[in-house]
Amino acid sequence: MIELTKNQLNSYSHQILDDYDSKNPSTLFKDKITISNEDAWRIQSAVTDLRQKRGEEVIGYKIGCVSKDTQLKMGFTKPAWGRLWKHELYSDGVTLEKNNYSNPAMEAEFGVILKRDLKPDLVNLDYILDSIETIHPIIEIHNLVFNGNPPFGAELLANNAIHAGVVIGKPTKGNIKAGITDLKLIFDKEIIDTWSDKKWPHDMLSEVEWLVKEQDKIGNVLKKGNLILTGAYGLPIPINDNKLIEVTSSLFGNVSAIFQ
Repeated sequence: MIELTKNQLNSYSHQILDDYDSKNPSTLFKDKITISNEDAWRIQSAVTDLRQKRGEEVIGYKIGCVSKDTQLKMGFTKPAWGRLWKHELYSDGVTLEKNNYSNPAMEAEFGVILKRDLKPDLVNLDYILDSIETIHPIIEIHNLVFNGNPPFGAELLANNAIHAGVVIGKPTKGNIKAGITDLKLIFDKEIIDTWSDKKWPHDMLSEVEWLVKEQDKIGNVLKKGNLILTGAYGLPIPINDNKLIEVTSSLFGNVSAIFQ
């Protein structure tokens, strides 16, 4: 596959940003363009530069596609990652407008906030665990739209891992060394997906070391105060006509949002 030219990279990144601003994601891929995963990362970074130049702020990162089945489906050999943006971060109980999203779909997961910068040469599970300030239940919002040809990996990466926002629950102090929890995704009081016997920290932090090393390759450091979404156990589920979205965890609490 031929690498994108500078002009193509510039054109595609502006189109992705225009699509984002118009709440009509991924029109670029309606033309069935074919790009490599590496070029998709370059597009995501170029869009990030454009957003930062107009005053938007990156506050952390999400890890996605942690399961091998999902990676296979997307044409990946490793997880994906995307940026988290300050103006897309919402507090527990927020009311959001459904028409600000395109096929809004939710994932239940956990997030951690760091109390120090993570040094790539020191990173291991114990070091990461000792670097966590707080742990949170998370609703991750996605614009679940794919217009290109499968596998959709490059389209997902170019669109910031189809990330569209975070609703963050109240904090639990990060000094928990071991624990077992469940996790539930609930739409209008109906359990849509559930996971049991998830082990903290191994099941939550298993890919954070990978993220640190991936960021190091492009000169990024996970910084004190960054929010890291540690990866969902299932796929994003469209909310359709549902309004009340809840995520519950027996160990780390609950979070909710209303989509009207």
